Amino acid sequence: MKMFVLLSTFVLSLLLAEAQQINVMTFNIRYSTERDSLNAWRLRKDHVASQVLFHEVQLLGVQEALHEQMVDLKERLKKFNYVGVGRGDGKQESEYSAIFYDTTKLAMLKSETFWLSETPTQPGSKSWDAAITRIVTWAQFREKKSGKIFFAFNTHFDHIGQVARKKSAEILLNKVNEIAGRTPAVITGDFNAQPTDEPIRVILDPGNNLRLTNSMEISSTPHYGPSGTFNAFGAKEIHDAPIDYIFLKNKWKVLKHATISQTWQGRFASDHFAVFAVLGL
Repeated sequence: MKMFVLLSTFVLSLLLAEAQQINVMTFNIRYSTERDSLNAWRLRKDHVASQVLFHEVQLLGVQEALHEQMVDLKERLKKFNYVGVGRGDGKQESEYSAIFYDTTKLAMLKSETFWLSETPTQPGSKSWDAAITRIVTWAQFREKKSGKIFFAFNTHFDHIGQVARKKSAEILLNKVNEIAGRTPAVITGDFNAQPTDEPIRVILDPGNNLRLTNSMEISSTPHYGPSGTFNAFGAKEIHDAPIDYIFLKNKWKVLKHATISQTWQGRFASDHFAVFAVLGL
């Protein structure tokens, strides 16, 4: 009887540990334009979806997704739903920074989008030297098996405005603290900044109590794949340093971290590599 109890306890602990693991991916999927020729979305969309499915992702932050691309992904990711809006009008106009989630694993409790501007509740707003409007979509989730609650934030910082990127980093830190508080939060996105650039230094500032943690730096297994995450549809990554990240706040463990650089006949699924992490609540 004692052996049976011990075995049952061990099996239960394994099941609980598995239930509390969440596979997370951030992926700038490159907006749809026929100007991309052989790298056009219609030729890539199945590859994007296949990466998500193969790696058994349960939480996916996408950037640069136009509404038609959201529809294409939803059709291919059968178990998934999503939250998010177009940054242009808060509905379907322009690019989404949306969050897809596996409905068999996660229950979405609430979600909103705010703009990275001096008027964050105003759709389409931009400030400082930003070239275009930028947003953050967030959601609160409950992991169904364990009942644990966590938050997810997904964003895409401006590609031109240096002031805008710094201000966006400051807004993001404050909003994560305001919305998630002490609850675990995962922050995905294309930050258009390398680790030595000011926005990332603001986000990771050890002197700031609101700072986030780079999941790659605390992975219990070594990072897998290239360090750089932008390839511009070239033969390889453009820089050795990343611009796409999975950041964390509060109590997480990182079991694995990788940059996914799969090709199909020498072509990538996007002009960015997906970044993937296995997280433990």
